[in-house]
Amino acid sequence: MTRDFTDSSRPAATASGGSRVATRTKFYFGVGAGGEAASNWIFHALGMIFYQQVLGLPAGLAGLAFFLAILADAITDPLIGAISDRFRSKWGRRHPFLFIAPIPLALFVFLIFHPPAYVVESHTLLFIWLTVFTVLQRACQTFYVVPHLAMGAELSADYLERTRIMAFNNLFTLYGGTIIHVIAWFLVFGFIFADQGGQLYRPAHTWTALTVCIIIIVSIFACAFGTKDQIPLLKQNQMNEDRKISIGTFYADIWGVLQNRNYLYLLLGLFFLSLTIGTHETLAIYMGTFFWELTPYQIGFLILNNIFGVHIGFFLAARLHDRFDKRWTISLSSVGLSIFWSMTVNLALLGFAPANSSWALVAFIIFFGTFSSFFGAVLNISVMSALADIADEHELNTGLRLEGIFYSLRSFFAKAMNGIGHFVTGLALQYYIELPAYSVPGEVPQDIIFRLGIVDGPLAMIGGIIAGVLYLGYRLDRSAHHQIRESLEARRAGL
Repeated sequence: MTRDFTDSSRPAATASGGSRVATRTKFYFGVGAGGEAASNWIFHALGMIFYQQVLGLPAGLAGLAFFLAILADAITDPLIGAISDRFRSKWGRRHPFLFIAPIPLALFVFLIFHPPAYVVESHTLLFIWLTVFTVLQRACQTFYVVPHLAMGAELSADYLERTRIMAFNNLFTLYGGTIIHVIAWFLVFGFIFADQGGQLYRPAHTWTALTVCIIIIVSIFACAFGTKDQIPLLKQNQMNEDRKISIGTFYADIWGVLQNRNYLYLLLGLFFLSLTIGTHETLAIYMGTFFWELTPYQIGFLILNNIFGVHIGFFLAARLHDRFDKRWTISLSSVGLSIFWSMTVNLALLGFAPANSSWALVAFIIFFGTFSSFFGAVLNISVMSALADIADEHELNTGLRLEGIFYSLRSFFAKAMNGIGHFVTGLALQYYIELPAYSVPGEVPQDIIFRLGIVDGPLAMIGGIIAGVLYLGYRLDRSAHHQIRESLEARRAGL
């Protein structure tokens, strides 16, 4: 394993030279996921509570701002995917985007959490500020994420090696989120600003945002420079390059991609799964702060469930695909994720959880959370790997390699439904849960706490279970993919 890590022999690290990719290449490809993870973490973990509890913006308006950003995503996501599929430069199709994106992305993340004083004084101006900079942050993130994932699909044509490549991506997603989680909860909220209210104290978020900006810049540039030796060897497609970018070809490519039956089932599953994910991610900090009444220090330890679960998923994903194939792995992982993510809350609503604020409760949450993190890791790895297989199927049918569009539409659907999850959760916070702004942990009425648990528990798991059923419509198994690869190689040999 050590020899493979230091081996920079490019023929062994690409599909054109072999099915196995050098560990060094997979490592640097995966490192880039850390920046995306940090950007997502601060947005999903702190965005709603910062604007609703710290700045006083009604939760419904905050959720609406997240939802409106989806309209921009509908344009930017597939457009960036289509451009990167046809882009030509000495830096290849994907890498120019990796070099351009990190600094603007870091800037907009910082600005989301630093509205000027005159903006904070007006709900209207605060809503506009959040909407504008959320749109810009998500666009810059797409500018990096879609070409990055498309590059990962191009590194190997092997059915299981693609799973291993995406496993590295998922592993560094964990590391990026873990670094900022630990710094935020143990150092910033739990130590430096513990006496001022931790996550409910506005200046504390400056330090957290700055840390996220550093992670974004370092990790994305490391990925770009660490994988640039692959540029000459990444897959090219003459039909892609011969077609000019236009509105007509842009929509024709999207329409063609959406005709793929296997892709549609993955998108439908993601549609419902993201409702579950959006709800849990939005409410996570509310649950830790008000439902469980944990200290910032205790919340910090909850990252252990991700550390345990994601590492187990990293090592087992390819083995599960080899044993059960991707279809059943994706379906069962979606159901497992949904059930175990809501398990602790459901048990608490039934009176079977340890006492609030106790370390026994922390261990209780970590135990069940490890299962949900495992299923979530396997699910994410599996879907990302399956998308690369679908890109092969599309090339066989049309002659076009459109990894950028495949991953961009997947990214859009994920962000769209995640945004809808934020929007619905914001409405629930304002009109069903009715949690007031500037609430104090331990002083919130029990009926509000109960409604908070209902939304994060039984209601949140419904979408993921529906997704598990829909994922069964995906039918591109290992045997079918092998036939596709043989047909593509025969076609290329004939050319």
